[in-house]
Amino acid sequence: MSLALLCPGQGAQHAAMFDRVRELPAARDVLASASAVLGRDVFAAAADEARFDNALAQPLLCAATLAHWHGLRDALPAPLLVAGYSIGELAAHAVAGGFDAGTCLALAAQRAQLMDTASPADAGMQAVLGLERHTLQPLCDAHGAHVAIANGRDHFIVGGTQASLQALADTARAQGAEIRPLPVHVPAHTPLLHAAVAPFAAALDGSPLQAPRLPLLAGIDARPVRDRAAAVHTLSAQLAQTIEWAQVMRQAFERGARVFLQLGPGNALARMVAPSYPCCEVRAVEEFQSLDGAAAWVRSALERLQ
Repeated sequence: MSLALLCPGQGAQHAAMFDRVRELPAARDVLASASAVLGRDVFAAAADEARFDNALAQPLLCAATLAHWHGLRDALPAPLLVAGYSIGELAAHAVAGGFDAGTCLALAAQRAQLMDTASPADAGMQAVLGLERHTLQPLCDAHGAHVAIANGRDHFIVGGTQASLQALADTARAQGAEIRPLPVHVPAHTPLLHAAVAPFAAALDGSPLQAPRLPLLAGIDARPVRDRAAAVHTLSAQLAQTIEWAQVMRQAFERGARVFLQLGPGNALARMVAPSYPCCEVRAVEEFQSLDGAAAWVRSALERLQ
């Protein structure tokens, strides 16, 4: 029974997302790399109201995740595995030793630019809660929307143009669904971004990406990524393909993960895991006042589950 690290996707950025690592020597290089990639001070970027735009959001999320990891890694036991949600999967490869933080952040900026270029105008994403997939999928097909992320039995993220999302929302609400618009302005993980896949694969292939040194589960199929070719394929394919997050978490549990720690901003991933796996210990770094507190919790949680 061991530790799984979870790397979050977009939506939880906030002005204080770097507060725990602002003065941390272990995080200094990550923060400097983030400022270089963004072309501005990383703390100012996090405080900017534009932090939900792809160009800022994706490097910021990777920077926050990796800064927390650099601050924690010497205080934690070796993780059993790591997994990342959307852009978090790129950060997960850095956590797993596939490339350094600077490379990750540069790739995050390229990813954001390619997605923005490929995206149709006036597009976005929304959460749909309360409908199972066999009910939701025909509605998506009818309105030109797409299942982007499968979070649970009746919890999905869908992407599309604003017109298709509005039509889907109206129909889904009539069938009892709850709709939550998301602060994401591209239809990520849908066929609408197919044009971004090959260019991002080329960017990955031209980078110093290596096979992960820690077990890492791919978002598109929950399978372990064992070599460089698989890393290039899964990281690029997920731009235009559904992320099967519920399957990823099931696979993590089946592989023996019993303690889950979410890095980066927010606690959305932790909140999704906890009710599905009540036998597990699940927290997010942002639930602690310091990284020392998070590390102490991980150690005590592992001891309790022995």
